[in-house]
Amino acid sequence: MIGSLTLDQLRVLVAIEDTGSFSAAGRRLLRVQSAISHTIQALEASQGVQLFDRSQRKPSFTPAGQTLVRQARQVLRQAEVFELTARAISAGLEPELAIAVDSFVPTPALMRALAELQQTYPDLMVTLFTEGLGAAQRRVRDGSTTLGICALLPSTLQDVQATELTQVTLVPVVAPSHPLASEARPLTRDILAEHVQLILTDPQQLPGPQFSVVSPRVWRFVDIARRLEFLLAGFGWCTMPLHLVQAHLDHGRLKRLEIDDPAVLPGSFGLYAIHDRHRPLGLGARALLASLQRQPWLGTP
Repeated sequence: MIGSLTLDQLRVLVAIEDTGSFSAAGRRLLRVQSAISHTIQALEASQGVQLFDRSQRKPSFTPAGQTLVRQARQVLRQAEVFELTARAISAGLEPELAIAVDSFVPTPALMRALAELQQTYPDLMVTLFTEGLGAAQRRVRDGSTTLGICALLPSTLQDVQATELTQVTLVPVVAPSHPLASEARPLTRDILAEHVQLILTDPQQLPGPQFSVVSPRVWRFVDIARRLEFLLAGFGWCTMPLHLVQAHLDHGRLKRLEIDDPAVLPGSFGLYAIHDRHRPLGLGARALLASLQRQPWLGTP
């Protein structure tokens, strides 16, 4: 009950509109017509509003009644959502699921997994963070997100549980206007070191060894999309996930570098779903994790 208002009164009001009469509403709700009339009279008295015009043989909605029956439907829908959500939370569904995703994560597979989650738990609220290198792991460790989808950095702590989703192919690329694109010599480490390398960096990572950095001349980026823009403009060279640059390679906007010693740069990295092993996952997180594992991340579904 909300003040003197009850959900039962609203159900009766909506049933009258749905069925077209007091008697039909009574049949739907398995009540005698007099009980329906009494409920509506009590509702009108408690709210101080005439909902029906009774000047004719068959009562009809007043303008106020037409407005309030629409609001009654909304209240009943919200009450149903409230009950369903309460039952789901009682069964282990988290009220909200926060996810942190590295900026290079393939969007189509992520969206398919989230669509499955939405279909299974339509009232589950989701917050999605897309940030730079290292942010997903930090958010999982500090508890601000439940799941992270990211590449694992060497600094990953042991309290993170990681599930591999796929391997992401890396390719060294450069803009056609860049000097390396027309270099006739085999591209050795020394030649690469003569040119600016565009690298991704974690702005909060502690000082330490740098991985996959060949050149002493580097430009650092937090956002991979921004780095791609500078790459296309010819500011330097870098390795990029193949799925992010395939279209640029196909249309000649980028050129793949043929490196003399492929071991100089990694050919791929693992994409992982991570969570804090000390925090139990709710129903939503478990369902999403299972869906993420089923996805064809870099292929056609």
